[in-house]
Parts: sequence; structure tokens; C-alpha cells
Amino acid sequence: MKVAFLGTGLMGLPMAQRLLAANMELIAYNRTPEKLEPLRAAGAEIVKKPREAIRAADCIVLMLSNAAAIYHVLLTDTSWHTLSGRSIIQMGTITPVESQEIRDAVVAAGGEYIEAPVLGSIPEAKTGKLIVMVGGAEEQYQRHFPLLQHFGDNPNPVHIGPVGTASTLTLALNQLIASLTTSFALSLAFIQLQGIDVDLFMQILRESKLYAPTFDQNLRRMLDGNYNNANLPTKQLIKEIDLFISEAKSLGLNLSSIEGVRQILHATMKMSYPEDDYSSVFPAIREWGEVSGG
Repeated sequence: MKVAFLGTGLMGLPMAQRLLAANMELIAYNRTPEKLEPLRAAGAEIVKKPREAIRAADCIVLMLSNAAAIYHVLLTDTSWHTLSGRSIIQMGTITPVESQEIRDAVVAAGGEYIEAPVLGSIPEAKTGKLIVMVGGAEEQYQRHFPLLQHFGDNPNPVHIGPVGTASTLTLALNQLIASLTTSFALSLAFIQLQGIDVDLFMQILRESKLYAPTFDQNLRRMLDGNYNNANLPTKQLIKEIDLFISEAKSLGLNLSSIEGVRQILHATMKMSYPEDDYSSVFPAIREWGEVSGG
């Protein structure tokens, strides 16, 4: 099977590299050609146009930034009929409605579509430890399992339900990432400013049911103030929280807490680079008055 990988950014590049490491025949496209050089060096076929990748492959994996980018790539100097007989696996974070609409368009063009968004960041993408969530028919899930398994170990990938369900679950989990991280940063800043030993705080936290491994993942960055080489860039997390809020509003949920988190994330963007790691919410919380103009 020949696989096309469209979108080789921070997450897409190590995911595509895992397919090459498994000796799969890979065709790659990115709108920034320089980002494809590691794949070219590893043996991937590089193309200049999305249509070249789509027409040459049986299966097209999408790891793009948003639904608009997906439509752009699938329709750039080509048309939907190019998708006839192709399998589209959409692995980025979009809303359930967007995923269903793209599915309908792909199916109408004679192709098939499943969503397979992931939970995890760059280290998990490199090591194949992503949690892959699949939305589609059971038969599609079984057929594409061997390909998707390159991105996540057993018991992954996990079949969630029809198209839309995996996108929904991903948004819910991303909301937790943002909320847990800002809550931890707030407690850490509080105990620091009160003169309490951080090691003692962490010892007690680790022994409690409040503990989450993500706290230790972010602790050293927060204490050192080093947010380079992001596992998850702040700008990406803001995008995913915006998607969550957009979907949750239609359900009539009380969004006060996550809207506060979004405000902190935007303050973070003002005092750091968008590509910095999302753990940079810590200085934004510590220096809130200065950042917010208060």
C-alpha cells in the first residue's frame, strides 16, 4: 500500500518518519517544502502539489492545522473526484461537525473517510506512544488498524464510534490538558510566593489522588523558565480550546472555567512566543497584573 502524508509539521513529521521506519512506501507533501527534507533523506517521495500525492497513493493521511487547511489541500488545483477510490484518514484536531462534513464530501466523491485524532505531543509522536482515537465504521477501523498502530502501541488505536465521536473525545481531553496545566501553575505560583518548599509541595501532591503525571512533565520547565523546543505550542492549544468552547456552547454548558483558561493562554501569548511550550502559562499567572494591564 502506498501512503501519502499531507502535513508534516511538529507532529506530522515524526509520525511520517515512523511510517518510513516501518519500510512503508511514503509520498509526502507540505506547503513549506523545507520541512520535507528529513523525509526526503529517509527515502520518501516528495511532491510539490497535493494532487500529486493524492493521485499516487491508495491511502491519504492528513495531519493539518484545521478544517480550512484540509479543504484547501484536498481541493488545491484539483477536484473532489480525484478522491475516488482513496481512503482519507484525518488525524488533526477539528470539530465533530467539520469532520462529518468532510466525510460527506469525500464519500460523495467516491472515497472513504475516517477520523483518527490523537492524544499526546511530540515525544509520543516520535516514540509511537500516541493515543489514537478512531471514528468510523467497525470494518474501516479493523482494516486501517495495522497502519494506525504505527502511531500508538496496543491497546491503541481505540475505536470510539462513528465519525464525529473521536473528534468530540479529543476536544474533551484537550480541555483537560489546558485546565490541569493552568490549575497546577496557579498552585505552584501560590506556594512559591508564600515561601513553601516546592519539593515538599510536590512530595505531598504525588502521594495524593490529585496528582497527574502532566504536573511533573511541566514542573522543570516552569521552574527553569525554559519553554523552548515545545512539546505542545501555546498557539496550538489555544486553537484546540477555541474549538472546544465553540462546540460546548451549543450544549448549554457553563464555560466560565475554560473561558478563564483561554484568557490566561492569550495572556501567555503576549509575553512569550506562540511556538513556546504551553507550560509557559506559569509566568503569565505569576505576573498576571503586569500582563493583563491591572
